[in-house]
Amino acid sequence: MQGRWIGIAIAISLVLVLSGCAYPKELRKENQINPAEFITVVQQAVDLFHEKSGVLPIKNSDMSTPLYEKYVIDFAKLKKANYLSAVPANAFESGGIFIYVLVDAETKPTVKLMDLSAYQSVEDVQKKINDYKASHDGKLPPGIAINEAFDYVDFNKLGMKAPEIKSVYNRQNLVTYLVNKQTGDVAIDYAMDIMKYIQDQGLAGSLKPEEDLREILVSKSYFVPIRSFAYHWQNNQPLPQVSP
Repeated sequence: MQGRWIGIAIAISLVLVLSGCAYPKELRKENQINPAEFITVVQQAVDLFHEKSGVLPIKNSDMSTPLYEKYVIDFAKLKKANYLSAVPANAFESGGIFIYVLVDAETKPTVKLMDLSAYQSVEDVQKKINDYKASHDGKLPPGIAINEAFDYVDFNKLGMKAPEIKSVYNRQNLVTYLVNKQTGDVAIDYAMDIMKYIQDQGLAGSLKPEEDLREILVSKSYFVPIRSFAYHWQNNQPLPQVSP
């Protein structure tokens, strides 16, 4: 799973090198504007481009790219076709903290956002995990078990402070992190965000055992759950799953 994120990680790294660390950018005015104000304009441009050309204005990706990170919008194509006059101020191409992507690309292309601050925080934790493994004969730092496949990351064992990144789905909660016990891959834990939507919408009785619960986050918000594993409804709660 870690290798599938390399392409996007390189792009993000270049942006961060050129414009500084992503974390403080959350405080910039353009990154605090209601995302709907930008998304509406971009959605209209994408729809026009798709209608006139028959293709989507997206950057190249490969089959191994995670679903929610696969269809990155190419603003250069939208501007060249005169469907967009300027790149949104909160987009990473303009120095913002969001990457614009499409979901449901083959059925109903819909504009969503990837949070760069959260993405970069996972990169930071992953590096610490890798360093720990290298100095402990390939062993992972033990943490509190989520299920048989995943632990919560124990930051004390890593000798670092947990990143203080707020969830894009509930700005009151800080992001938590999990690690695959077999591979050492780090991801964001979206269980709390998923559970809140399920409780608020009364969805528990209608969930299917193999349903990927991340789709709830996508359908109910402007954001995609980046750096994540699938979640299934088990034991009356959303639990992360190892990809087949």
